[in-house]
Order: sequence, then structure tokens, then C-alpha cells
Amino acid sequence: MDIVLITAVIASLFLVIGAAEPLAARLRLPYSVILALLGILIASGALFFLRTDLTDALNPVAEAILGLPIRSNVFLYVFLPTLLFQATLGMNLRRMVDDWVPILVMAVVAVVVATLSVGYALSWVSALPLAACLLIGSIVSTTDPSAVVSIFRSISAPRRLARLIEGESLLNDAAAIALFGLFMGYVMLGVPDPELGAALTQFPVLIGGGALTGWLAGRAAVWIMALFGRHELALISVSVSLPYLAYVGAEQMVGASGVIAVVAAGLTVNLTGPGRLPPQAWANLRDVWDLLAHWAGALIFILAALLIPRLLEGVTWNDFALIGVVVVAAIASRAVVLFGLLPLLTLLHLSPRVDRPYRTAILWGGLRGAVTLALALAVTESFRVPVEVKRLVGILATGFTLFTLIVQGTTLRSVIGWLRLDRLSPIDEALSRQVVAVGLQTVREELARTTEAYALTKETVRSEAKTFGERLDAAVDAAEDADDILDRDRITLGLIALAGFERDTILARVKERTISSRMADQILSDADQLIEAARAGGRSSYQKTARRSVAYGRAFRAAVVLHNRLGLSRWLVRMTADRFERLLSQQLILRDIDTFIDGRIRRIHGRRVADLLHELIVRRAEGVTKALEGLRLQYPGYAEELERRFIRRTALRLEEREYAIMRDDGLIGAEVYATLIAKLSDRRAEAEARPRLDIAVQRVDLIRQFPIFADLDDGALRALGRSLKTIYVDAGRIVMRKDTPAKSVFFIASGAVELESAGQTWRLGRGDMFGQMALLLSKSRRAEVRAIAPSTLMVLDEARFRSLLSRSAALQDAVRESAVQRGISLDLLPIDNAKSS
Repeated sequence: MDIVLITAVIASLFLVIGAAEPLAARLRLPYSVILALLGILIASGALFFLRTDLTDALNPVAEAILGLPIRSNVFLYVFLPTLLFQATLGMNLRRMVDDWVPILVMAVVAVVVATLSVGYALSWVSALPLAACLLIGSIVSTTDPSAVVSIFRSISAPRRLARLIEGESLLNDAAAIALFGLFMGYVMLGVPDPELGAALTQFPVLIGGGALTGWLAGRAAVWIMALFGRHELALISVSVSLPYLAYVGAEQMVGASGVIAVVAAGLTVNLTGPGRLPPQAWANLRDVWDLLAHWAGALIFILAALLIPRLLEGVTWNDFALIGVVVVAAIASRAVVLFGLLPLLTLLHLSPRVDRPYRTAILWGGLRGAVTLALALAVTESFRVPVEVKRLVGILATGFTLFTLIVQGTTLRSVIGWLRLDRLSPIDEALSRQVVAVGLQTVREELARTTEAYALTKETVRSEAKTFGERLDAAVDAAEDADDILDRDRITLGLIALAGFERDTILARVKERTISSRMADQILSDADQLIEAARAGGRSSYQKTARRSVAYGRAFRAAVVLHNRLGLSRWLVRMTADRFERLLSQQLILRDIDTFIDGRIRRIHGRRVADLLHELIVRRAEGVTKALEGLRLQYPGYAEELERRFIRRTALRLEEREYAIMRDDGLIGAEVYATLIAKLSDRRAEAEARPRLDIAVQRVDLIRQFPIFADLDDGALRALGRSLKTIYVDAGRIVMRKDTPAKSVFFIASGAVELESAGQTWRLGRGDMFGQMALLLSKSRRAEVRAIAPSTLMVLDEARFRSLLSRSAALQDAVRESAVQRGISLDLLPIDNAKSS
């Protein structure tokens, strides 16, 4: 075909893509449905002009449209990697991890259930072999949730619900295509009835090989992009090559799933990229991928739709009956997962609660799209597949896709309205009226100052002020209906607003580069968790989530175990440095919230709610400060280095702003500005580097701060540092239980614990020790010790403690003092014997 015609047709398709979005908004239909309908109309029109005798003038254009080199490989190797890679870059992985159970259920279990349901249903009512029926089931099992996600966002559905659907969309393509590859192989080999167990045993191999290939490719790409950090276009070019190389490498070289490889590569870049790449380059990279994915998604839909008239040629009434079987089996299998399995997981506390109306919307929003058509096209192109199988695969997959797009897609918004998901709750409705009233009052004040500053005509100002005043009075009258909102609900709404403001502040700080993009991902995830916690459980859930954000997580404790037992310090160093920076960032953000409470929350919810929110934020800030102080004591000097880094980055931001002002005012030219920014970029690269944390050196400095070790020389301190093990405990955790053997002594490096024995309670803090009495008396422990704050404890085993006690008079005095406090006779303590030995 003439390249000129191909170019003209492709350019025209971009015009169609550009017109489809405003058309979809005007018709209030999903964007993908509009694209599919336009593609069908274009292909049908081309067929009409080729076959009509009315005119031959448009035949070249019609031939160019129908003769486009559209093959399944174009979809699978060109468009699909782009869509999958962009989806992984845009995901909030830390929040996805919280919902990994329902996501896997919807993405993997639902795909397998749909494949089996459709496959066996077809095998019962048709003459097709089981392998071909299961092949059709795998083709129609993948969903395109873009329509339902866009509608959920437009009605402000819970973020967690949209995240479930997005996670499903990312992984169900991978699962469906992996199953498609298995059953396609059986059909081409002529195996009519494959053993299902043998088929599914190959599934983990495809997934594991693809995941490993994608992870290695992603790590290599991030390393290369980090080398090209100052060359943004080169960095983005490397990212563009990654998904295609991962896909081709996994499919052609490893024999694994290319889709899984692309997903793994994207997840790897998502996790490691923000910490290795310049913030602006990372933001621009994601913008480029958003645009590429928009084009790829639109083209894959419209090009696949061009094939629909040809795929449906020769359809019979019997084929329509089989399409009905596919429709019923697919919807029924999805309903079983949504209304049977998900509630069961919720009862087992493995999945968040998804209300019935939302599950109904997800069920009806399970549209099929371009991936289904692309897989069907791959079957019809294969010369090793029987002709009748190819015909039925094309017709059934296309017919089912059309049903979901035309029937479900066009009625989805009506279904959501019928389910009342497009309406605000009574609390949100009342709140919105109050927000309008408060907002208009603020606007009136600002407007009055503006009109005075510009000395506008008094008559005009008076007339407009009267009109605006009438609107304000109406808004205030409407807001009076919100007086029935309970304080409990106002507190919940205020906490949601606080977390939202916190999120916006984080984004602003990242843009200013006072918070690194690596830390932004973590603290943005914290803010999202606070929003969802406040929505789900109000004040108590918000406080619990806030405490968890400063606690020591499982990963941190695992890193401590690796350091203490195996001497592997790399993970502990990185996670400790991350914790330092994360707490400093949280402390910085929390200081901005008081102004927001006084300026906004108080005007909307009243003084009582505002004062309570102030109290909650003060407690949260105290928790962050205590956790940070514990780290400062444990690693003296490192926090100061981070603060110096923050000051340098702030100074560079202010310097860049001043240069921009001078350029805009015409004081310096573009050449001078570019030179100054280039020099500033070099200094910024140095300021971005995080100072190195040396745990070994820091531990000696920490031990030296203990008064009980004051009389030890440097050699003894270093030896003690090698002997001590570190453990981290969160508030409420039991450190030492009653009636357990005494084998070690604990020293408090930071935090506080509560010791309870014989009905009495003592509180111990930094520099204190516990566990020594039972050890020296050779008895089981009679005390229970519980942490009352996030604490860092140093642990010394019995042999080393007795050896140290024999050499340290300060330690002996500390032991005697603690015995006196607890009423234990000094004659019972073998301190003198330890000294003489």
C-alpha cells in the first residue's frame, strides 16, 4: 500500500481520537465505547463504498482503511507493552500492597473462573473440542475497566474501590494472556481435551520466568537511567525501550510471559526510579508515558474496531445462541467472585469491605475491549488452527465484546444512577452547602479589597455587590440546614480535609524540592491511608493509622534481624536513613496544618471541632518528635546532616526563584539565566545526595552516652559495640514476660518502658537497664516489661554482661541502685563475686 495513503489514514485516525473524547463527554458515554463505535462506523462505511455502485471516487480511501496492516502482533508487541508499562508507573504500589488479596482474587482467580466457566459451558452446547472452548474462555476473560474507573472517579467513589479495579486491570491481562498461550498451544498441536491440571502447572513457570526477566530488565534500565540523570531526553528514551525489550526477551528468549515481564519491569522502575532519578526528570518521564499510553489505548481500540465487520462475516443464528451462552457464563462467573468470594474474604479480614452497590457496578462495568479482539485476531491469523475454530473464535469474541460495549457500556451510567452511587451522602450534601457559604464569605472579603485597590466605579461596584450579596444570603440560608450534622461526623470530615491538605502540601514541597521524590511516595502513601482510615473508622481509625506511620514495621525488624544475626547491614542502613528523612518530612508537614485548621476548618465546622483537631495534630506531632528524638539519640549527628541538607536545598530553591524573577523582569538575558541554572543544577545534584550512615561508628558514639559505661576505654567500647544487639519495639509491645528464663540484659537507648512486678510499676527511660536482677539471682523473671513508646533497646547476653560487670564500677553502682529501688537486698546480689572473678 502507498505510504502516503497509510500516513493520511493514520493521521485521520488521530483526528478521530481527538474528537472522541469531547463527544463521549457530551453524550455521557464511556470513551472506549465511543472509540469502538467510531471504528465500526468507519470500517462499515469503507466496506459500503467498496461494494456500492454509487461511486468509485472513494474506493482508494476505503481500500487504504481496510488494507491497513493490522495484525495481532501489532497489538501485542507494539500497543500492549505501552499500556501495561504506563499503568504500573502510575500505580501507588504501597497502597496496592494493602489490598493485594482482593486484587489477586479479581485479577487471577476471576480470570481462571471465567475461563473455566465459559469453556465448559461452550463444550456442553457446541461441537467444539474442550481445548478450543477453553481458548475462547481465556480470550473473553480479560476486562477493560477504563470505563467504570472513569465513571467512579466522576462520582467521587472511594479511592480504594478505584484502586481495586485498576489493580485488577493490570494483572488480569497478564493472567488471561498467559492462559491464552497455554490453550493456544494445545489447539495448534491438535490436543482436543487437555488435562487441566497439567495445563495449569505450566502457569507458574510462565509467570515466574516473566517476573524474573522483567525485574532484571527493570534494574538494568534504572541503573542506566541514573547514569544519564542530567540528560533528560536520553533518560526518557531508555525508559521507552524497556517494556519492549522486556516483552521480546521474555517471549522469544526465555519462553515466559512477556506481559508479566513488562509488569515486573514497570513495578521495578516505579519502586526504585524516584530514589535514583532527578525529581523533574521522573515527573516528565511519567508525563511522556501518560501521553504514549493515551495514544496507544485509543489506537488499539479504534484499530481493533475496524476489524469487527470482517470478524462478524458469515455469522448465523446458531452463532448468536453461542454468543448468548458466553455472555451468561462470563457474567455469572464474575458474579460468583464478586458476591460469593469477596464477601467471604471480607469476613476473614483478608479484604476491605466492598458494598453491594459497588460490586453491582463492577459486575456491570466488566467491559471487554481491544485485548479481547487482539487475541481473537491472533487465532484467526494462525494457519495451524482449524478453519471452523478460527471462525467461531472470531465471531464469539467479537460478539461478546460488542455486547459489553453497546449494552453494558451505554447503560453503565444509568445503572450507577439507579444504584444511587452518583449522589452525595446526607453528610456530604450538608457539608457542601456549608463550604459554599464559607467560600462565598471569603470571596466577598477578597472582592471588596480588590475593588478598593482598583478604584472602580462606585455604581458598578454597588450593583455587583448587591447581586453577590443575594447569592451569599441564599447560600447562608441553605447552610443552616447543616446544623443537624453530629460533631462526630464533623470531626471525621475535618480529619479527611486535614489529610487532603497534608497530601497537597507534600506535593507542593516535592515541587519545591524541599522533600525528595523518594520520600514523597512514602509520605503520600501515609496521607492516603489517613484519608481512607478517617472515612472508614473516624477519629479512632485515623489515630491508629497515624501511630502506625511512626512505628517500626515488619520490614524494618527483619532488617534488624539480618544485621544482628548475619552482619548484613545494607538494608538496615537504608531503612534507617529512610526513617530519618521520613520523620523529618512529617515533622515539617505537620507544622503547616495548624494554619489550615484555623483558617478553614474553624469556619466550616466551628470552634469546638477545630480545637479537637488541634489536639489530635499536637499528639501526632509529639509522636513524630519522640520517634525522631529516639533516632537522634541513637545516631548522633546524622539528623543534623539531614537538616543541613534540607537547608541547602531550600536555599537552592530560593536562589532559582530569584534568577527566574530577574529573567522575567528583564534584568538578565536568556543566556545568562541558562548559565546560572546550569551551575545551580550542579550544586543541586550535590545537595540531593543523602549523607552516609555508618551504623558501626554511630553505635560506639551511642554507647558512650550511657552513664553506666562511662568508665570504659575506647577499646572496651568498641568490643561492647560488637557484642550488643539492637532491637526496635513499638508502643504496647511486651519486651519481657514473666516466668521466662533470664538470659540477657536490656539497655534503653531511646524511648521508654514500663516494668510491672509484684503489683508495683516502674517507668524506665533512656540510659536505664532491666533484666539484670533475675539474671544475677539465677531466677526466672518476675517482671513484665512493656514498651510505652517506640523504643530502641540494646541487648547483651549473660556471659558478656557478667564479664562487663566485673570490669565496670559504674555498672556495678547502677545495679546496686536499681536493687535498692526495687527492695532487693544487696547481699543477695553476686556483684562482689563477679568483681573478684
